[in-house]
Amino acid sequence: MNLQQFRVLLAVREHGSLTRAADALHYGVPTVTHHLRALEAHLGTQLVVRDRTGARLTALGEYFASEIAPVFTRVDRAERAVAELRDAGTVTLRVGSFSSMGSRLIPAAIAELQHRSSVRVEVIEAEPTEVVRMVRAGDVHAGLIYHVSTEPGFAGTDLVQRSLFAEPYRVLVAAGGALAERAVLDFADLAETAWVCSRSDNEASDRVLRRVYSSLGLDVRELMRTDDLYMIHGLVAEGLGCALTTHAAVDTDFDVVLRPARQDLGERRVSFVTRRGPVPAAVGWLGEILERTTADRR
Repeated sequence: MNLQQFRVLLAVREHGSLTRAADALHYGVPTVTHHLRALEAHLGTQLVVRDRTGARLTALGEYFASEIAPVFTRVDRAERAVAELRDAGTVTLRVGSFSSMGSRLIPAAIAELQHRSSVRVEVIEAEPTEVVRMVRAGDVHAGLIYHVSTEPGFAGTDLVQRSLFAEPYRVLVAAGGALAERAVLDFADLAETAWVCSRSDNEASDRVLRRVYSSLGLDVRELMRTDDLYMIHGLVAEGLGCALTTHAAVDTDFDVVLRPARQDLGERRVSFVTRRGPVPAAVGWLGEILERTTADRR
């Protein structure tokens, strides 16, 4: 048996005539007859009856046709999916992303991408330096990264970066605490303030903290080291310490607010990064989606 035989049988059922079925399939009547006879020989039973009014399926022919009809729905879907994945250039698109922003931008971008293609997206969470390393090594196709405006970015002729948006760093404080009552915070007055820091010394917000405190001749007091955003927000909401972050990373389920500082904290500049050179088309599509959906932030 083969798909051509199945298509012929379904065409006869739909059109009620070998001639009309042949026209619909762009076959000759002898070809249609050949496929029907081959199918009937394989199944050992008559599937089609011809008379002066045309052709109709026997009871067994109707049963067999109803069973094979869903096959073509799946075949058509598979053909479309293969064409989409061929055009996308990959079956699985791997993207590295830092957690605080990736969870807000990537899901919506994936949803839009999958309206265009059947490509799957695998997201790997990591800090920007690790994401850049994975992009360079080819472990991921692209990455969502950031750097601080007061520091050099990720340079290299082997990388292509699309700037998405920038947000100023702010101090995350408990909404009901004394610091929330101040319009602007001066780090000179925060010598005894404890901070929730990242587990990595290389995290950008921690570098900003060290730079600002060092300029004032002070040391950073650490309350805890964690990369768990819920833990960070919970600790701050309870008034146990502060954290440095941006507006996009704030979880409004917690009783916290942001306050600017008198000192220059710089901006967090978010970019979409890929390796220079040929990349799967889906990588470019994802970059375009992210660029468009973050345009309002710019």
